[in-house]
Amino acid sequence: MTAAAFSPTMKPNKTALTAVILLHGAALAALVLVKGTDIIPNPFRNTTVYQVPLDKPPPPKPLPKQQVELPQQQQVVDRVQPVVPPPPRTSFAFDTQPTQPVQQTFTSGPQDIVAPPFQPPPVEPKKVEPARARANLGSYVSDADYPAEAIRREEQGVTRFRLTVTPDGRVSDCAVTGSSGSTALDSATCRLMKSRARFSPARDSDGKPTTDTVANAIKWVLPEG
Repeated sequence: MTAAAFSPTMKPNKTALTAVILLHGAALAALVLVKGTDIIPNPFRNTTVYQVPLDKPPPPKPLPKQQVELPQQQQVVDRVQPVVPPPPRTSFAFDTQPTQPVQQTFTSGPQDIVAPPFQPPPVEPKKVEPARARANLGSYVSDADYPAEAIRREEQGVTRFRLTVTPDGRVSDCAVTGSSGSTALDSATCRLMKSRARFSPARDSDGKPTTDTVANAIKWVLPEG
């Protein structure tokens, strides 16, 4: 047979419980006082930011103006000299002692130059009749006139020339206008024309003989044999 054991029910001591609570509160307060700086603030605490308007900076002070002293203007006085007309021109100028006149030479200015009257060039009478050769100009040259130097070099060709015929019908000048290629043949042509050619002179509108020019040519061919 088993015997049952019963434990009596313990009632809490209110005085002891109060003392324990007070001791814990005192310990906690002491801990807060000693390590107050170690308490971590609540990171979830709301923070309010206020925008404070800043004062505007004062405007910059203007730089002092530099006073530039301008030099005093000099007064300019225009001196106008009266225009004195020159004395009249005279052909003589007298010295302080008018015993003997002294002749002066004046240089004429542009106003003293007088242009001569226009004179048209003389009009030459119009030629109504040109100069004409009295014979064929080729007839004044023969094989005997062929220069020996041109024969030796076997030179031949046509020499063109222009003659100046005087009022008496003679040749005063000869100019080669087209060379034959041989100096000897060109020189012989002018020499023979000036010495042998004769012309009936040209005449003007009054019927008077006058100077004229005649152009022609001579063909030089090597003589046979």
